[in-house]
Amino acid sequence: MKGKPLLPSLKQKKRYVVFEVISKDKLKYNDIKKEIDSVLISFLGELGYAKAGIMFINQKHKFPYGMIKVNHKFVNELKAGLTLVKKVDGKKVIVKSVVTSGTIKKLSSYFKWNNKELKKKFKKKIIKKYKIN
Repeated sequence: MKGKPLLPSLKQKKRYVVFEVISKDKLKYNDIKKEIDSVLISFLGELGYAKAGIMFINQKHKFPYGMIKVNHKFVNELKAGLTLVKKVDGKKVIVKSVVTSGTIKKLSSYFKWNNKELKKKFKKKIIKKYKIN
């Protein structure tokens, strides 16, 4: 016997947050994902992590970026947790949120107009500013 589907007003509202990983060294996406997961669990606690409904979305864009789905009430907590990631496999990194949106379609349009040269210049400024070696 099937139950009734949930009304849209009762469904969890979600947001998609795109983050960027800045590092001089090459890193594997799975290592970054594990480190972000462990930092978020220690920051939010297991209950807060479960309430936030954090899920990594399959990577549809190139490496320095990743996408996380989160409950709309926990977007700020997620962004704060991302800034706490300092090292991945002993290598210094900076993880920052780039864009937040309610749909994946809007995020993909952001990546279409994002220029590669601007990214390179911005990355050099960040590495110089925070003295990442």
